[in-house]
Amino acid sequence: MAKKMDKENKESKNKKEQSNMGKYIIFTIVIIVVISLIGFLAYKILVVPNTEEKGNYKLNESEIKGYGIHLDDGDTKLYREEYTKLKENLESKDIDYDAYAESVAKLFIIDLYTIKNKINKYDIGGIDFVYPDVRQNYSDNIDDTLYKYVEDNSKGDRSQNLPVVNTIEVLETSKGKYTIESEKKEYDSYTYKLKWGYSLDLGYDDAGEVIVINKDQKMYVVEKN
Repeated sequence: MAKKMDKENKESKNKKEQSNMGKYIIFTIVIIVVISLIGFLAYKILVVPNTEEKGNYKLNESEIKGYGIHLDDGDTKLYREEYTKLKENLESKDIDYDAYAESVAKLFIIDLYTIKNKINKYDIGGIDFVYPDVRQNYSDNIDDTLYKYVEDNSKGDRSQNLPVVNTIEVLETSKGKYTIESEKKEYDSYTYKLKWGYSLDLGYDDAGEVIVINKDQKMYVVEKN
């Protein structure tokens, strides 16, 4: 009888231990799920930008390190071709600065006037190429003029017709000097007369002049006429 009771006690103890182990495993899984959920929500809130306010929720496919120039997932074939040319140039042992300046002028125009891939009016094209000291003024001006009536597309449901630049050419190039008045300093400059075309003519500008300066061996757009 004593042996039988000992056996029953052992079985009861084993079942209790198994039950406790099962509860422990379930509790651990719940904790992991809760922590993962909290992490995901924190990422969505703190890391993913608010596209309706900033318009910069894009995936970078490539970057020219040290130059602040990016290739995003929504960039066009024409932009990609010129970006690749510039990247190869800047990553070479012997940079062609004339070609560098021309690529900057072209990429600036392509990105500025290709509005179809912009998320909203605050997703300003060409800003990577603008002289840093005037980027805020440039951005404010573009979202209040050229991009003023661009509808929000953060949900991917925009039906508005917007331009896409699919050709660009340099008509004339001249070298000179350009003075940044706020710095009272003169820089070597390139002035480009450009002409570009669209996949669909919606009445946007198709020609203009862009001035690029060389500051510390980096090219920046300082003026567009």
